[in-house]
Amino acid sequence: MSLTAYLDKGASLGPDAPCLTGPDGSMSYGEVQRFSRRVAGALARSGVRPGDPVAVLSANDPTAFAAVFGIARAGAVWCPVNPRNEAAENRELLDLFGCTALLYQHSFAPLVAAIRDRLPRLTTLVCLDGDGGGGDPALQDWLAGAPEGDDTEPPGGLVVLVGTGGTTGRPKGVRLTDRNLETMSALTLMSYPFTGRPTYLALAPLTHAAGVLCFPVMALGGEIVVMPAPDLGQFLALAERHRVTHAFLPPTLVYRLLAHPDLDGTDLSALQCLWYGAAPMSPDRLEEAIRRIGPVLGQLYGQSEAPMMISTMAPADHLRPDGSPARERFASAGRPTPLTTVAVVDDAGRLLPAGERGEVVVRGSLVMDGYHRDPQATAEASRLGWHHTGDVGYLDADGWLYLVDRAKDVIISGGFNVYSAEVEQAVLAHPAVQDCAVVGVPDEKWGERVVAVVQPRAGEALDPADVRVFVRARIGGVKAPKEVLVWADLPRSTVGKVLKGDVRSQLLTAGGA
Repeated sequence: MSLTAYLDKGASLGPDAPCLTGPDGSMSYGEVQRFSRRVAGALARSGVRPGDPVAVLSANDPTAFAAVFGIARAGAVWCPVNPRNEAAENRELLDLFGCTALLYQHSFAPLVAAIRDRLPRLTTLVCLDGDGGGGDPALQDWLAGAPEGDDTEPPGGLVVLVGTGGTTGRPKGVRLTDRNLETMSALTLMSYPFTGRPTYLALAPLTHAAGVLCFPVMALGGEIVVMPAPDLGQFLALAERHRVTHAFLPPTLVYRLLAHPDLDGTDLSALQCLWYGAAPMSPDRLEEAIRRIGPVLGQLYGQSEAPMMISTMAPADHLRPDGSPARERFASAGRPTPLTTVAVVDDAGRLLPAGERGEVVVRGSLVMDGYHRDPQATAEASRLGWHHTGDVGYLDADGWLYLVDRAKDVIISGGFNVYSAEVEQAVLAHPAVQDCAVVGVPDEKWGERVVAVVQPRAGEALDPADVRVFVRARIGGVKAPKEVLVWADLPRSTVGKVLKGDVRSQLLTAGGA
């Protein structure tokens, strides 16, 4: 299935049904189809050929996401650009991808101006919501008079190029094919509850997980309600108003949702699944979320290179047969999905038995086609016939996957491996802690010193010594932080995910805490 196939499948179930809804109204499936044909025709008129990469630089916006289907209908490759990246990183990615066209929102015109002169292959630039400056046409002017693209199914293969950071500091491009996204969509539909036409509320960026989750929703003719900015009060209001059935939030936003004063007064009875993922979640907060939001929490684990569905834990898996919370599974990332094979290996690539920690590796049609124009990185990630995730974890005797840490976040303190995610779970169990980040900083005695930076819950006072004692009682003195710092808030992405690299950089700038 090409990307347009999800749109066309939804349209076949009712062309007048709402497809993309934003603050200014809805576009029906039929309207998105017609718009995508116009975009495809305009791209072809501008010289974009099948297989050419076309970038979209936008905040969450129905028009920008509708344009993705025009790119796909032209047989071109969608390149979602992260608007939070620095200009230099986006220039490097667009150059790596070889983009010939860029569709962007007016608010990002300064970023475009900063990079366009160094991208000679970028010959078509279009402003999606007005004049972009620099002589770039507005969307409607660019579309005027262009022939409509046809509904011919484009050839299969590469459909998305996703930028991702690398351990070398240079960004890489993840090559995702129609087969990768078809596998992801099939796994989504078979792993979670979907009854009737779904309504999906997209708060997180459509350039990331929230975007690819739209495709299985569209295959069912569902409505996608697009939030231009991440506001939890608005999230609750829209969830009630639109009778939202599905949504995705990273754990830190779930924590903030639990602290929101409007949560308990909001009608969330239509929710079938509130996905969480992208980071481990506190078992205590997870139990609270199930109690207050409902038995609708569904976990997913994946990464850009194997999107979303390496393992899953459906809402029903969060409960025992008697309906009580299955806390024994709350620290798990779920079970490997039916179309993926998951194993754990040591540094030499040897398979490890149940219970032993090592790197999580994956096989199957979910795994990317490789890194774009980077055979060395591709070979490294796919050595010995497995995709290497860079995550440390283990499988238990019943096949449940447990993630312990990112390999790059493991702290070596006093000769012992300390897994920051494990320490964070212990810190988050403290009743006065809202959120935290655990990092290692250089230390003459320990090699690396474990430092926990904690954010208190509203109205709570935190004593660092008390937090240290609390954590030590749970995980022992070796893993417990040597230092606890209390910050009013933590550096975050625009969707609330804690940026641990920024935390560590601030500590180092301040003299190692």
